[in-house]
Amino acid sequence: MPSDRQRLLDVYLNDHLAGAGLGTNLARRMVTAGRHFTDRAAIERLAAEIADDRASLVEIMNKLGIPARRRVNALGYLAEKAGRLKPNGRVVHRSPLSSLLELEMLRAGVEGKASGWRALRTIADSDDRLDKQQLDTLIERAEHQSTVLQQLHHAHTTQTFA
Repeated sequence: MPSDRQRLLDVYLNDHLAGAGLGTNLARRMVTAGRHFTDRAAIERLAAEIADDRASLVEIMNKLGIPARRRVNALGYLAEKAGRLKPNGRVVHRSPLSSLLELEMLRAGVEGKASGWRALRTIADSDDRLDKQQLDTLIERAEHQSTVLQQLHHAHTTQTFA
């Protein structure tokens, strides 16, 4: 029977995995809408990194003996799909507000991901199954992603409301 610590870690990491799935799908959708962004290449890089980060989380979960819970991850998938239903001031075509709100949602997700990496980094001090160097790299990448998203948000805000 797993310990309380292991059960809590299972729930915590599966919740992060659901968020990573949502973020991966959102970033991919943003790539397909790339013409609405001033820096499509930056969106493409972010989408690739976010997908890589999700794969890193799965790898870490495997090292810790934590299985991915399909039901929890399905919720992340459904949440991303439901996010498409938001009113954006237009019925048929994509609104510039859609891109602006997606940038905000993605940045919130990246900030959450960074917090998850930091939590794992703290755990790594007492659990040698976790690679401290890998976690430090993931934290730095999340911080860079957040900065890039803030810059894209600023540019898109200016473009939308100028």
